[in-house]
Amino acid sequence: MRRSLSRAFATALSAITLTGLVSFAAAPATAESFYDPPSPLPAGDNGDIIKHEPADFFIDPVKLIRAPAEVRRIMYRSRDTHGEPIAVTGTVLTPHQAWTGGGDRPIIGYAAGTQGVGDNCAPSRAMAAGMEYEGPFISGLLLRGYAVVVTDYEGLGTPGMHTYANRESQAHTVLDSIRAAQRLDAANLPDAGPVAIAGYSQGGGASAAAAELQPSYAPELKLKGAYAGAVPADLARVARNLDGAYAAGFLGYALLSMDEAYPELNIRGVLNDKGNKMLDQVATQCTVEAIAAHAFTRSTALTKDGRPLADYLDEEPYASRLAEQKIGERKPAVPMLVVHSTLDDIVPYAQGRDMAREWCGQGAKVQFSSSVVPTHVGGAIRAFPEAFLWLEGRFGGKPAPANCGWF
Repeated sequence: MRRSLSRAFATALSAITLTGLVSFAAAPATAESFYDPPSPLPAGDNGDIIKHEPADFFIDPVKLIRAPAEVRRIMYRSRDTHGEPIAVTGTVLTPHQAWTGGGDRPIIGYAAGTQGVGDNCAPSRAMAAGMEYEGPFISGLLLRGYAVVVTDYEGLGTPGMHTYANRESQAHTVLDSIRAAQRLDAANLPDAGPVAIAGYSQGGGASAAAAELQPSYAPELKLKGAYAGAVPADLARVARNLDGAYAAGFLGYALLSMDEAYPELNIRGVLNDKGNKMLDQVATQCTVEAIAAHAFTRSTALTKDGRPLADYLDEEPYASRLAEQKIGERKPAVPMLVVHSTLDDIVPYAQGRDMAREWCGQGAKVQFSSSVVPTHVGGAIRAFPEAFLWLEGRFGGKPAPANCGWF
């Protein structure tokens, strides 16, 4: 058993090392007051800019190498899962190089993967400190001439708890971030040009959810397609996979999210003292800290009655709220690239494949790409070149590939 745990933990650390995370934890941005929204929020529409300021995106925190782009931190209007107006922060990046493709410069709405739920874990803060582990992919987008806007999501940076993996909230914040980038005069970007969405893991779920909601929530966007990697489409199946695994701390993120979005569920009332202590801890822990502190924790040790959290997922009132988070039940109107490794150790492959199959059954154009690359992080790195090539095809006007019926 000890050898098994040691091998599993070594695998986890190796995966994290690939992303350059082990040396750093996200650091606060210098302008703390920027993240405080005005009260009340100014009147406006979804995606309207509330405020903005110059910022940095360091791709090498040691040599202090800046990304080849003009960077601005933004605060913009969006909606939470209940449709209530909220302020959300993010980062807009305009490449220094001229756009050499046809038409207007495209904008990519990038949805970040799991960062944590504490305000210090916000992507905009990590980017400014040179500690954003998804920096290489974002930099790759910039080098191809695309403008990029990276949302911080609801409550990640701004006051309140981050609604981690919440379908509607994440979809709103991603779509409204694109609107905000189009309306930010200082970014000098087209206000009605072509756009796409991209993301992996938590960001893959946000990208997929945004593509599903775009026809009704943001129909004016000229969306050309969405790349969604390792999508946590069915949170119940993801939760079962995480229980007792090296990334068990992510369960804490999900519980805090559900408690924030649906306080009537009284999530903390289900947990014992150890369970509530874990939630208090993960509330301020970014990804690496949460993995290190809670690896291999089993939920049976966290509940008052000793049952695993999975037992609650089929019971009301939890089952209905969890069902609301499911991705795959709404047809995207644009081509989709879905990438997932069969050896993903965090987000189960089968539920991601099932989501893509559901879209195909609704008549969506889906390219599902699977691999046998070990680990969740390994699958992300393997997907980089495929995602770049696929996005290039969408902005180049090429017919979108689809393999429905073949997976």
